[in-house]
Amino acid sequence: MAKLARLADNPVARGIAGSSSGGICAFNAAWHRPDLFSKVYSAIGSFVDIRGGGAYPELIRTSDRKPIRVFLQDGAQDSLPGSFAGLDWHAGSRAMARALALKGYDYQLVMGRGTHNPKHRGAIFPAALRWLWRGYLLG
Repeated sequence: MAKLARLADNPVARGIAGSSSGGICAFNAAWHRPDLFSKVYSAIGSFVDIRGGGAYPELIRTSDRKPIRVFLQDGAQDSLPGSFAGLDWHAGSRAMARALALKGYDYQLVMGRGTHNPKHRGAIFPAALRWLWRGYLLG
Protein backbone atom coordinates (compact mmCIF):
# COMPACT_ATOMS: atom_id res chain seq x y z
CA MET A 1 0.00 0.00 0.00
CA ALA A 2 2.85 2.41 0.73
CA LYS A 3 3.75 2.26 -2.98
CA LEU A 4 0.24 3.46 -3.91
CA ALA A 5 -0.18 6.21 -1.32
CA ARG A 6 1.92 8.33 0.98
CA LEU A 7 1.48 6.98 4.51
CA ALA A 8 2.33 8.86 7.66
CA ASP A 9 5.27 7.49 9.63
CA ASN A 10 3.87 8.65 12.95
CA PRO A 11 1.20 6.38 14.53
CA VAL A 12 -0.48 9.49 15.96
CA ALA A 13 -1.43 10.31 12.37
CA ARG A 14 -2.78 6.84 11.62
CA GLY A 15 -6.15 5.34 12.30
CA ILE A 16 -7.97 2.15 11.50
CA ALA A 17 -11.68 1.55 11.07
CA GLY A 18 -14.10 -1.31 10.67
CA SER A 19 -17.66 -2.45 11.13
CA SER A 20 -19.04 -5.54 12.87
CA SER A 21 -16.26 -8.16 12.80
CA GLY A 22 -14.15 -5.47 11.11
CA GLY A 23 -14.85 -3.18 14.07
CA ILE A 24 -13.32 -5.59 16.55
CA CYS A 25 -10.56 -6.27 14.03
CA ALA A 26 -9.72 -2.54 13.92
CA PHE A 27 -9.62 -2.39 17.72
CA ASN A 28 -7.51 -5.55 17.81
CA ALA A 29 -4.99 -4.08 15.36
CA ALA A 30 -4.55 -0.89 17.38
CA TRP A 31 -4.52 -2.78 20.70
CA HIS A 32 -1.71 -5.06 19.57
CA ARG A 33 0.09 -2.54 17.36
CA PRO A 34 -0.25 0.95 18.86
CA ASP A 35 3.11 1.61 17.22
CA LEU A 36 1.19 1.57 13.90
CA PHE A 37 -2.31 2.85 14.78
CA SER A 38 -3.34 5.29 17.49
CA LYS A 39 -6.96 5.88 16.47
CA VAL A 40 -9.81 3.38 16.18
CA TYR A 41 -13.27 3.76 14.67
CA SER A 42 -15.29 0.66 15.56
CA ALA A 43 -18.86 0.59 14.26
CA ILE A 44 -21.21 -2.09 15.62
CA GLY A 45 -18.06 -3.91 16.74
CA SER A 46 -18.46 -7.58 17.61
CA PHE A 47 -17.33 -7.34 21.24
CA VAL A 48 -19.43 -10.42 22.01
CA ASP A 49 -18.64 -14.07 22.63
CA ILE A 50 -17.53 -14.87 19.10
CA ARG A 51 -13.94 -16.11 18.93
CA GLY A 52 -13.01 -14.40 22.18
CA GLY A 53 -14.38 -10.94 21.32
CA GLY A 54 -16.21 -10.69 24.62
CA ALA A 55 -12.89 -10.92 26.51
CA TYR A 56 -11.73 -7.43 25.56
CA PRO A 57 -13.35 -5.48 28.43
CA GLU A 58 -11.54 -7.63 31.00
CA LEU A 59 -8.30 -7.46 29.02
CA ILE A 60 -8.55 -3.66 28.94
CA ARG A 61 -9.17 -3.52 32.70
CA THR A 62 -6.21 -5.77 33.53
CA SER A 63 -3.62 -4.46 31.05
CA ASP A 64 -1.43 -1.39 31.01
CA ARG A 65 -3.02 1.55 29.23
CA LYS A 66 -2.09 1.85 25.55
CA PRO A 67 -1.66 5.08 23.56
CA ILE A 68 -4.86 4.76 21.53
CA ARG A 69 -8.02 6.85 21.11
CA VAL A 70 -11.22 4.86 20.50
CA PHE A 71 -14.55 5.80 18.94
CA LEU A 72 -17.30 3.17 19.37
CA GLN A 73 -20.63 3.29 17.54
CA ASP A 74 -23.55 0.93 18.01
CA GLY A 75 -27.30 0.70 17.82
CA ALA A 76 -29.55 0.09 20.81
CA GLN A 77 -31.31 -2.69 18.88
CA ASP A 78 -28.16 -4.28 17.49
CA SER A 79 -28.50 -8.04 17.14
CA LEU A 80 -28.11 -10.70 14.48
CA PRO A 81 -30.32 -13.72 13.72
CA GLY A 82 -29.39 -17.35 13.33
CA SER A 83 -26.32 -18.70 15.07
CA PHE A 84 -25.67 -15.24 16.55
CA ALA A 85 -29.09 -15.01 18.20
CA GLY A 86 -28.80 -14.18 21.89
CA LEU A 87 -25.53 -12.27 21.56
CA ASP A 88 -25.89 -8.69 22.70
CA TRP A 89 -23.80 -6.30 20.58
CA HIS A 90 -24.85 -3.12 22.34
CA ALA A 91 -24.09 -4.67 25.75
CA GLY A 92 -20.65 -5.56 24.42
CA SER A 93 -20.10 -1.97 23.29
CA ARG A 94 -21.23 -0.63 26.66
CA ALA A 95 -18.87 -3.06 28.44
CA MET A 96 -16.03 -1.81 26.24
CA ALA A 97 -16.89 1.80 27.10
CA ARG A 98 -16.94 1.04 30.84
CA ALA A 99 -13.55 -0.69 30.65
CA LEU A 100 -12.03 2.13 28.59
CA ALA A 101 -13.39 4.69 31.07
CA LEU A 102 -12.03 2.76 34.04
CA LYS A 103 -8.52 2.79 32.56
CA GLY A 104 -8.66 6.46 31.57
CA TYR A 105 -8.72 6.03 27.81
CA ASP A 106 -9.71 8.83 25.48
CA TYR A 107 -12.83 7.21 24.05
CA GLN A 108 -16.36 7.94 22.98
CA LEU A 109 -19.39 5.66 22.61
CA VAL A 110 -22.22 6.92 20.43
CA MET A 111 -25.32 4.79 20.63
CA GLY A 112 -28.02 5.16 18.00
CA ARG A 113 -31.50 3.66 17.93
CA GLY A 114 -30.88 1.27 15.07
CA THR A 115 -29.87 -2.28 14.39
CA HIS A 116 -26.79 -3.98 12.90
CA ASN A 117 -26.72 -1.81 9.77
CA PRO A 118 -24.72 1.05 8.20
CA LYS A 119 -27.24 3.91 8.53
CA HIS A 120 -26.16 5.42 11.85
CA ARG A 121 -22.44 4.78 11.43
CA GLY A 122 -22.49 6.46 8.01
CA ALA A 123 -24.37 9.47 9.36
CA ILE A 124 -21.87 10.09 12.17
CA PHE A 125 -18.66 9.06 10.40
CA PRO A 126 -17.47 12.62 9.55
CA ALA A 127 -18.02 13.78 13.15
CA ALA A 128 -16.27 10.67 14.46
CA LEU A 129 -13.21 11.38 12.31
CA ARG A 130 -13.13 15.00 13.51
CA TRP A 131 -13.30 13.74 17.11
CA LEU A 132 -10.58 11.13 16.58
CA TRP A 133 -8.19 13.60 14.96
CA ARG A 134 -8.99 16.59 17.15
CA GLY A 135 -5.85 18.41 18.21
CA TYR A 136 -3.84 16.89 15.37
CA LEU A 137 -2.43 19.30 12.81
CA LEU A 138 -2.06 17.98 9.28
CA GLY A 139 1.01 18.98 7.40
